[in-house]
Amino acid sequence: MSSNSTLPDGYVDGSYWYYAPNKGAPIAFAVLFGISGIIHVYQCFKYHCWKVGGLLPWAATLFVGAFVAREIGAYNYDNLGVFIASTVLFLIAAPVYEGANYFLLGRILYYVPYNSPLHPGRVVSTFVGIDLVIGTLTGVGAPRVANSSLSQSDINLGKSLLKAALLLQIASMCTFVAITARYHYKCYKTGTLPNNLRTVLIVLYISCTLITIRTIYRTVEYFEAASLNVYSDALHISPLLKREFYFWVFEAMFMFSNTALLNVFHPSRFLPVNNKIYLAQDGVTEIEGPGYEDKRPFLLTLFDPFDIVGIITKRDAKGKFWEKDGKEEKAEA
Repeated sequence: MSSNSTLPDGYVDGSYWYYAPNKGAPIAFAVLFGISGIIHVYQCFKYHCWKVGGLLPWAATLFVGAFVAREIGAYNYDNLGVFIASTVLFLIAAPVYEGANYFLLGRILYYVPYNSPLHPGRVVSTFVGIDLVIGTLTGVGAPRVANSSLSQSDINLGKSLLKAALLLQIASMCTFVAITARYHYKCYKTGTLPNNLRTVLIVLYISCTLITIRTIYRTVEYFEAASLNVYSDALHISPLLKREFYFWVFEAMFMFSNTALLNVFHPSRFLPVNNKIYLAQDGVTEIEGPGYEDKRPFLLTLFDPFDIVGIITKRDAKGKFWEKDGKEEKAEA
């Protein structure tokens, strides 16, 4: 890379961030995420929703750790260990919010099961499985990218793993939103879209949008970083890498907006805690049924979450408990 004398304004010699990180903002955001996490813990107890919302306080905790590491790095910007810790925590934290959305959609599908394109439980197993792959790629790749003391081949491997993780995250989220949109449309067409369900779906869309924009930012950032080498002209380094402003907007502000949104419009305020309670096909009555049970072998549900075989053979019709819509209960009354 060019000598330091040709580097643009903002470059700080010895800084792994390129610039000297802001010394006040990390504290503020650590406090904000900490407060949000505490509120999420309270809400999980209040609504008895640890299965659906348990990842939310964990994600907030990871962001607190990431901002604390960045604050330490602001005073020690030449400390490689701190830089790696901050980088890895930020890259791992956001996908946890994505995982929380997977659990949320699963709960939404249980509420109107007859419009679900797949078994609600398979949403969690399928997408969380993808999320684990993303987390593994990130956990292995990010430290290699951040550690400039490694060989160039190791760093390049880290860049490849990290780019794969980010691209997979975008593809996963696009698929997730497509499933949600199809379900939303079916609810609208069948008149089974009450205000509580509409509110939760809107919150889910906003959350997915915030996370996806943040992921696109990170993807572009790391593709730009991967294109650099020791011979790169420093004057042509992407603003995403040399301007801290973008980090505070697309990482800090977007992700805090996401966690605050889920505090204010906590999904469990709008949906029953018991996932056996579903909305009848009249779009008004809530009924407690036997629950959505998939009697297929686990491996089959894992590799065929949409039960394509069942649709072809008409086997899926046997489990449509909602077609009774509480008629037995009404008859007894």
